[in-house]
Formats: sequence, C-alpha cells, structure tokens
Amino acid sequence: MKIIGSDYDGTLNHGGIDETKKSAIAKWRKAGNIFSVISGRCVKEILEIYNEKQFGCDYLIAANGAVILKPDGEIITETRCESDIARPLLETLFSSGCEFAHVQSDIHFRVYADEKTAKEKEGYTLFNMPEISYFNQISTMLETPDESEEVTAVVAEKFGEFLNPLQNGRCIDIVRHDMNKAKGLYLLADLVKADYGDIIAVGDNINDLDMIREFRSYAMENGVDSVKEAATYITEGVTELIEKEL
Repeated sequence: MKIIGSDYDGTLNHGGIDETKKSAIAKWRKAGNIFSVISGRCVKEILEIYNEKQFGCDYLIAANGAVILKPDGEIITETRCESDIARPLLETLFSSGCEFAHVQSDIHFRVYADEKTAKEKEGYTLFNMPEISYFNQISTMLETPDESEEVTAVVAEKFGEFLNPLQNGRCIDIVRHDMNKAKGLYLLADLVKADYGDIIAVGDNINDLDMIREFRSYAMENGVDSVKEAATYITEGVTELIEKEL
C-alpha cells in the first residue's frame, strides 16, 4: 500500500481537475493505495473544495498537516497550539503590516487590524474576537512574497520556540513548532499502518518543501525552483505521477 500526499493549489488543481485526473485517482485507490490531499487551507475551505470538485480521496489533511480528516468531515486527529499565544501572535502580525488573520480552531473566523474593515467584513478585531481554547493554524497574506518573507522571519524569531511559520508565496500559515506537511504525512502513515518508505509527496511551493525533502517526491513543472531542486522527480501533474507509480 502506497500513500500519495498531494498539495492542492498549483498541484492537484493545476489546470483544473478533469475526468482524466479523477479517473487516475480512482485507479490508484482501486489498486489498494491511498490518495490524500494535504493543503495549507483550513478545514472549512478544504471540505468546501472537496464537496465541489468531488475528485475522490481517502483523507484530507488541512492546515499544513495539523488536521487529518475524512472527506465526510470527521476529524481523525489534530495538532493544537496553546491559545495564550494567539493574541501576541496577532498583535505581531498586525504591527508588521498584516491587515487580517484567519484563525482555525473549533470555530473559524477572521480578525482584522482595522475596526472599520472588521465591521464591513463582519469579522473581529483584537478587542472583540471570540475566546478560544486552542488553534490549529493562524494564516495571513501580504501584498508581495517579499513582504511575506520578512514577516515570516519576524514570527520565526519571536515565536520559533512555539510556532512554525510557513511561507507560501504571499501567504503565511502558522502552525505548532513541530508541525509541517511532512509531519502530517507521517501521522497519516501511522494511522493507516503504512511504511514510511511508501509515502510519495507531490507539491509546487515553499510550504511543500518539508515533505518534498523527507519522502520520495515529485515537484510540479510549474513549481518554484527550490522545490524542483529538492524533489526526486519532476512531473507535469498528478495524472502522470500516478501512471508512473502504477
């Protein structure tokens, strides 16, 4: 039994998800293998995507590995960050130029730096945000990748003992210090009692690097250079990957 851990944006969804791609995934699963999607997106978003696209998979892994769930929404396991670090983290993000942050906990909500924007977007500010007992991931986005890189470095320096900031282009996803996509795939392998050597990772961007380096891996042709340099193989997409592995 082999496990494919596929990134979603720019990887599985590179050029759309057509019937040829869905058919390849179905053949992979019929052969007794596992197909999983591992994304930086939150639980709510990845479930909405799956319900819309219906590409077929065994597991969805959200928040860069922090939450593993079934396609029906049942959460199998999750990695939590302490709630008391959320507010100082948000304060740091806003003081560094971020306009909003998305908090994934048992509830999902956005916090805005500006009170007027919060009212317009029906979100929260630091002063009225909901109380949470934990969070899986806090995400934000800046205008340019360079700005995101700078803020990622600030978060790493200030909170590196507790948190792992993962840059993905303009986006930053912040999870527990020991969490990343590679760790998420290790957790999945443990759940299904698969050998680590049977994990295959495919991705295209910087937040995929941990799993690309850790496992036998494929980088998308459209991927960033650092991912392509670290990967075992380069591929046009998930369909080609599956045909090769079968």
